[in-house]
Amino acid sequence: MTGLSADDLKKFSFRVWNYRMGEQVSMLVHLGDRLGLYKAMQGIGPVDSHELAAATGCHERFLREWLLGQAAAGLIERHDDRTFELTDVAAKVLADEDDSLAFAAGAFRGGTSPEVIDRIVDSFRTGIGVTYEQQGRAAAVGLARMTGPWSRLALTSVILPGLDGVVAKLEAGAKVLDIGCGGGVTLATIAAAYPRTTCIGYDLSNEAITLARELIDAKGLTNVEFVVAGGEDLPPTADVDLAITFDCLHDMAHPQRTAASVRRAIAHDGTWLIKDIRSSGDWDQDRRNPFLAMFYGFSVMSCLQSAMSEPDGLGLGTLGLHPHRAEELVREASFGSFVTHDFEDAANLYYEVRP
Repeated sequence: MTGLSADDLKKFSFRVWNYRMGEQVSMLVHLGDRLGLYKAMQGIGPVDSHELAAATGCHERFLREWLLGQAAAGLIERHDDRTFELTDVAAKVLADEDDSLAFAAGAFRGGTSPEVIDRIVDSFRTGIGVTYEQQGRAAAVGLARMTGPWSRLALTSVILPGLDGVVAKLEAGAKVLDIGCGGGVTLATIAAAYPRTTCIGYDLSNEAITLARELIDAKGLTNVEFVVAGGEDLPPTADVDLAITFDCLHDMAHPQRTAASVRRAIAHDGTWLIKDIRSSGDWDQDRRNPFLAMFYGFSVMSCLQSAMSEPDGLGLGTLGLHPHRAEELVREASFGSFVTHDFEDAANLYYEVRP
């Protein structure tokens, strides 16, 4: 301890233990989401643990501890009469999955399984990452729920209308490919809004495709099909009106091959819509983002794992496809037009690409 400032040591220790607290609060958020506790509290005002137990069928003692923990974290309000309340603002973030762009509880997956953690440890030693398929169903479900609000609520009202001529094609009947379609939320939204359009989703993950097919079946959509295949495997039909890659190019071991494949598949007047994480390529500039450490966490645990899952993977990672790199990628694949759109999505930028 000689030469160390006791105050500095306390401050640094607090920083480290604060992250440990975040881990525990994250688990409580997952439980609240998974058990339907937030939804049960939405719009009913103050409630005590016994009333919440009667409403949810959960055990009162465990609920009481969960409520106290959520109040300690500042996510639920505790009143002087020892009742608890989920405010309207909190409900938009924690309960309202169908109608709120701010919904975030779906991103809390309850941790990573020991088996996947062991594989991630091995990746640091071997240089070979863990595929999304190997990351399991929880990863596919978590991604679908985390990205779902913007697909369901903003895609047809804000994003697609912001592209040149795309909506008119979809209304008339277009061909759409969703590459890296995940759980199918984006494609289901397009298929439902534009019934004359034919939609095809591609993903390498059987887990993701299973989720997507379950979603389409539940919605009764008949203009959608899914293929277990990667972006490199698109048929070179030159007739695709709209190709989509949402939050996935940076996950691919070979995004340049996918770009070339999209170029061969797309029509001469088609559009490729890329959605990817906001970043500048400059760490000091990106550090202004208060969630930068979280993005790097996502990368090490998931995105970079996928991007390094082949021996010669490009390894972009979560923050690797900044606008300059994205434009380089599409121009190398012989696309001629590249336009960046900011649709006020806090986490992502959108790139409109044309031949």
